[in-house]
Amino acid sequence: MTFRLFDAPSREPSQFVGFAGNRLDRQSENRADDCVETALADPRARLMLMREGRLYLKTDGEAFDPWYAAAEIGSLGALRGGTILLGFEDDGQPLLAAPAGTAPEELPDTIKAIDYRSVYMQGLIDPAVLGALAQGAALLAWNDSHRFCSKCGQPSEMRAGGYRRHCPACGADHFPRTDPVAIMLTATREKCLLGRSPRFAPGMYSCLAGFIEPGETIENAVRRETFEEAGIRIGRVVYHASQPWPFPYSLMIGCFGEPLDEEIRPDLTELEDCRWFGRDEVRQMLERTHPEELTTPPAGAIAHTLIRTWVEQGLD
Repeated sequence: MTFRLFDAPSREPSQFVGFAGNRLDRQSENRADDCVETALADPRARLMLMREGRLYLKTDGEAFDPWYAAAEIGSLGALRGGTILLGFEDDGQPLLAAPAGTAPEELPDTIKAIDYRSVYMQGLIDPAVLGALAQGAALLAWNDSHRFCSKCGQPSEMRAGGYRRHCPACGADHFPRTDPVAIMLTATREKCLLGRSPRFAPGMYSCLAGFIEPGETIENAVRRETFEEAGIRIGRVVYHASQPWPFPYSLMIGCFGEPLDEEIRPDLTELEDCRWFGRDEVRQMLERTHPEELTTPPAGAIAHTLIRTWVEQGLD
């Protein structure tokens, strides 16, 4: 009998999505409370700066560089007390992330503040650095929104390089959260279900998605969200890939779902439209050749990966 539990493609499906290329050694078991200070004392230390959902990129008009030496960030007013230790390169170089103090409109011409989504969609930085961006953005956002103890309400302090907040008043410790989101492509061999939110760009259709609730499995979240949004009941659910999503600190969990019925009863408070699409039509949407100019999410989005995988491989 062949043992197939770990049979997989040579490249994990999650590596085809944006924000998933992080290769840093996080050394999570070695994060002392002074790890940021120790890292900044290394002359090789480099930091990325973020504010208001934007990454501050140095530019000469053509190339973009997200990394700053510690001596460079003084003029940008970075709030050093909120600096996060991301991890280390293979040679031991420490990399960090810090909230910038200078507002985007006050930056010099050699520095551009570009929102995270545009950074990944336009391919402005290396995929591995994009993964570090997701890590830093999520941790900075969590620390900013958890400055007070949820147990007693008193101010808390950043510890362990940004991976723990401690309350001096009551002694409680708080740890970063990740919000899991199920995103699913309901499909048969011949067609797949795509929906359209009023917030989408004109003509764009995508997979359905929703937050996983406490006490709920991934599979049941796929079934619940699909039924709530489209009125379609789901049988088998298969996990495919995941994607860190720094808006502000989610993990997109991509699945395929097998429909048990095909009559769509959409929730029009959530969706503007929801319909079945055949494989050839979806291929046109992916290639941006659809006669009605319908499209799918761009490459790098996990929805794009799910849709393209179905078009190119089908479902067994």
